[in-house]
Amino acid sequence: MATTLASSNDQMTEEEWTARQELAACYRIFAMMGWDEAIFNHITVKVPNEEGAFLINPFGLHFSEVKASNLVKIDIDGNKLDGSEFPVNKAGFVQHSLFHRHLSDAHCIIHTHTTATMAVCSMEGGLQPVNFYACNFIGRLSYHEFEGVTVREEEGERLLANLGKNRILMLRNHGPVVIGRTLPIALIQYWALQRACEIQVATMNAGDPIVIPQEVIDVHQRDISQTQASAEPGRAEFDAWVRQVDRIDTSWRE
Repeated sequence: MATTLASSNDQMTEEEWTARQELAACYRIFAMMGWDEAIFNHITVKVPNEEGAFLINPFGLHFSEVKASNLVKIDIDGNKLDGSEFPVNKAGFVQHSLFHRHLSDAHCIIHTHTTATMAVCSMEGGLQPVNFYACNFIGRLSYHEFEGVTVREEEGERLLANLGKNRILMLRNHGPVVIGRTLPIALIQYWALQRACEIQVATMNAGDPIVIPQEVIDVHQRDISQTQASAEPGRAEFDAWVRQVDRIDTSWRE
């Protein structure tokens, strides 16, 4: 992906501009997939080599309108650092800041309200071992009981405690939070979780599911890394989706 600086951002580092382009591309991928929710929901990434600085979508724009240049740069408390004309959704960063602050590997955090993931988060038992993709996550995701819209900082201690060592938190009756050490990793994890949830909902609507035994899940999780298409997890998939987005609209690069 190009790392050329935007003409209106001559003081920006190449690393930040690359991060902006990747995040803007991610928003467009979500829009292409139908994983958007009006002007709501959020994906954040750390600004490389700039402690305590993050990028988030401008509140008021649809995911399909996000560009590298209109992403909002904020600090760990959600204060704007770049003079952006756009506001920041408080619910979009109160809990993101918590994970970014306390988890050193939380480079990218994704939270959206897709029908399938919300349905599974609202289902007794949550994600079940009833399909290929679900096997990726059994024993590797956590749950947090619904406490209302996530704007209260005091909920943070419980969110962290419930997440534990996992990097996916299923917010009951709400939706998933996916945390990745890179944006492509977070994206491919979200995609696989979305597929697992879609298939679970379809399967349970069709009839009684076949439950996969734990010993098979263990083998699946042991061997799944052999299916990676590149040395950097998620990169090949990310680049393929970017090519699809470019056939629709390239303005995210601006």
